[in-house]
Amino acid sequence: MRHTHTAIATAAFAAAAGLSWLTATGAATHIEKRTEAEIAGALEAAGHDWVAIEADGLRVTLTGTAESEAERFQALSIAGDIVEAARVIDAMEVTDPDGIAPPRFSIELLRNAEGVSLIGLIPAEHERDALVARMEGLSDDGGVADMLETADHPAPEGWESAVRFGLGALETLPRSRVSIAADAVTITALADDRENRQELERRLRRDAPRDVELTLDIAAPRPVITPFTLRFVMDGEGARFDACAADTEAAQARILAAAIAAGAPDHARCTIGIGTPSASWGAAGETAINALAELGAGRVTITDTDVSLVAEARVAQSDFERVMGELETDLPDVFSLDARREEPETDDDGTERVRHEFRATLSQDGEVELRGHLPDESLRDVTESYARARFGMEAVYNAARVAPELPEGWSMRVLAGLEALAELHEGEVRVSPESITLEGVTANPDSSGVVARLFVDKLGRDAEFAIDIDHDAALIPAGSDPSPDTCLAAIDEILEEQQIGFESGATELSQEGEETLDRVASAMRDCGRLELEVGGHTDSSGSAGANQRLSQARAEAVIAALMDRRVLVSGLTAEGYGESRPIADNSTEAGRAANRRIEFRSIAELEPRERDPELEATIQFESRVPDDDTVRPSPRPGDS
Repeated sequence: MRHTHTAIATAAFAAAAGLSWLTATGAATHIEKRTEAEIAGALEAAGHDWVAIEADGLRVTLTGTAESEAERFQALSIAGDIVEAARVIDAMEVTDPDGIAPPRFSIELLRNAEGVSLIGLIPAEHERDALVARMEGLSDDGGVADMLETADHPAPEGWESAVRFGLGALETLPRSRVSIAADAVTITALADDRENRQELERRLRRDAPRDVELTLDIAAPRPVITPFTLRFVMDGEGARFDACAADTEAAQARILAAAIAAGAPDHARCTIGIGTPSASWGAAGETAINALAELGAGRVTITDTDVSLVAEARVAQSDFERVMGELETDLPDVFSLDARREEPETDDDGTERVRHEFRATLSQDGEVELRGHLPDESLRDVTESYARARFGMEAVYNAARVAPELPEGWSMRVLAGLEALAELHEGEVRVSPESITLEGVTANPDSSGVVARLFVDKLGRDAEFAIDIDHDAALIPAGSDPSPDTCLAAIDEILEEQQIGFESGATELSQEGEETLDRVASAMRDCGRLELEVGGHTDSSGSAGANQRLSQARAEAVIAALMDRRVLVSGLTAEGYGESRPIADNSTEAGRAANRRIEFRSIAELEPRERDPELEATIQFESRVPDDDTVRPSPRPGDS
């Protein structure tokens, strides 16, 4: 009986143990499945559906092939956030790196007054430290923000040449953004002016690697136009602008639409600039052009707020009176109108009027020939001297003749005509009693506007003139600019032969100085924009302060004279050193002569100037002394 009870108890315990085991096994399986499902859901939500999960008790094994080490790590981290990281078994593999597509390497460079920023992905083999150090040389005090990343992958073909070109471009553009890839470089920058923009674009396109796609977006600030001028002409040659300025795109559109409706070509241009005297400029231009179009022949000139309209003699008087009455009513309030109708070109008895003319012709080789009438010998000499200053001492042939009874203002018209001719590459200016006519060709598309403003400024808003200038971009020699070093060497060679001399104790160039500067200007014209310092130096005669001021004034005079000779001077700076940097012994006449000099030096190679405290104190003291003959020291022998 006892054995029976024992057997029953044993069986009961066995049944209970089996039931407990089954219950525990089921619970563990349920937990494993739930863990697998939870991890799989999180991985799938993160885009890692390539991972296989197998839970075995407390351990979770991850298998599968990741495309990168980063993806493998992300999957491992996600699983570790759901269960303890120590329970996650990493059995995942990573694809062979050689089979992965190479990354897109690129650099974004930003340079401004704040400094230089570098953003992008570069090959690990690229000399990053050298790149950052090179940028530090451009950043002044702004520093370099280095946000570059690296990837351990070979540099693509063309990468090194594209980077060299992009960095070189950034060094010449102080306000720019340069985006560099192996096959493309995009440059966005600000230029000093239109001429500087054209020069930059030409040089960048010339220097770009052949296999690199270059995209340029170089903007120039709007020019300051003074006086603000619009001149529209309708005659036997058609309708056209001699000059056109607008203050806004809306005003430009109104003016051009009116001009095209009056018969101007569709490609007519109107420069947007700064300096308009009224917000109603566009309305005034449109109204004046519409009035001239209704008359059919004549010219209208708007200078600031003055409107001058001249109708040709063939316009009926009744039409002229009617249209002018309407124009005076329709013009904006701030604009004043001066209108007249031309008289016939014959005297009352029908005889032809005596006609005088002055003509100056500029050849494509730079030679200038003067012919026609001038009022007297003194003006003949003045005209020849002015032409030589503008075009070169040896470039002018004067065959003009003296003729009496020329109209009043003839001298000013002749000189203004020569100044306008200097804007051309080749052409002719004709001065008659009625008008000035300028014809020719130039590389500058804005020359017509420049000349029109010059005539209005020199001769008055009622001046009669005609302008026919063609723009030929081929006159800009693509890829032929000499290097800055070559240009500087040419200037130094000229100055070694003969210095730029001045009149004694003055800032006016001597005759020899004019000739030397003509040669320097000729060497500089083909160089484009040069970053040079024009340094003035004197001997030790006179006070240190006076010598410094004289040297500064002479350096500035040289830049002004170069500008008169059609040299681009926007990159030149004047610096007066006085007697502080002699190159010879001031105790001898030959030494003093050598020390009186003008030097051209590259700004990029200049060291910061160290000022002499005693000289600065002398200059400040002398600047407080009244500038009159009672206190000014007498000139000492030996011109400074």
